[in-house]
Amino acid sequence: MLGSISACAQKQPKAATVTTSTKKDMSNWNKLTKEEEAVIVHKGTEYPGTGELLNNKEKGTYTCKRCNAALYRSDSKFESECGWPSFDDEIDGAVKRIADADGSRTEIVCAACGGHLGHVFLGEGFTLKNTRHCVNSISMNFVPDKKG
Repeated sequence: MLGSISACAQKQPKAATVTTSTKKDMSNWNKLTKEEEAVIVHKGTEYPGTGELLNNKEKGTYTCKRCNAALYRSDSKFESECGWPSFDDEIDGAVKRIADADGSRTEIVCAACGGHLGHVFLGEGFTLKNTRHCVNSISMNFVPDKKG
């Protein structure tokens, strides 16, 4: 189910605690499955439409699967029909953008641990912010807001 799918181009998660892990402090990183490692470490892509968080509508915070750093709030998530969760804004300082070597896309990684999240696209017109973070569900956990 994992591979180098480029469809993200223009065209039951475990409980996690939100942290502010740093790249240097790998002792707090979560153990990854082979599938998670293929995407997060080796920059793979999960098969479109299969991610656990794709259709999640709950209020809360999306965190890095590897280090638990807070990445996105649920109010920035929107439906783009690209096959992966889409967000039009990240939590300040949480996501780093890296131009792909061929210049065709811009990779997004967790700023705290460098884990691969997906790619960011600009100018598509999905939202007023005109930005789409196309993120692999397998790269994230979801922490629901506390009720009451």
